[in-house]
Amino acid sequence: MYLLFFALWVIFNGNITLEICLFGLVIAAVMFAFVCRFMDYSIQKEKALLKRCVGFVRYAVVLVKEIVAANFAVMRMILSEREELEPALVSFQSDLKTETGRAFLANAITLTPGTITVSLEDSEYVVHCLDESLGEGVDSSVFVEMLSALEEE
Repeated sequence: MYLLFFALWVIFNGNITLEICLFGLVIAAVMFAFVCRFMDYSIQKEKALLKRCVGFVRYAVVLVKEIVAANFAVMRMILSEREELEPALVSFQSDLKTETGRAFLANAITLTPGTITVSLEDSEYVVHCLDESLGEGVDSSVFVEMLSALEEE
């Protein structure tokens, strides 16, 4: 939060000089102290937020990596000599505790080529897969592990 206040100070001033930076450091400290005192904020909450942000960045990187890998897998299926794809509906339960975590998992499944989340009710997912092989392990994917870890933080 302190760095955000300082960055906003510099952005709103439009210049970076020694004077602006020094005033910005002081004003950001005063604003941060005010927020800690009157808005139930603390340095511990700041650390937890930063830790959670690092987890979300890691999740985003893994999501992009899995999307690229699934793109190549789907291209391989389509362009291969195989005669026919075998679509399948896969149903599974998730151990994620929060609605947000479940929604993140459903979106990750849908964003990954070859799979679409058809429904999500409570913690039960129904996923349509372009081929049966894409449905294997969807209930214990890396997304489930990462989202479980993020829920515990």
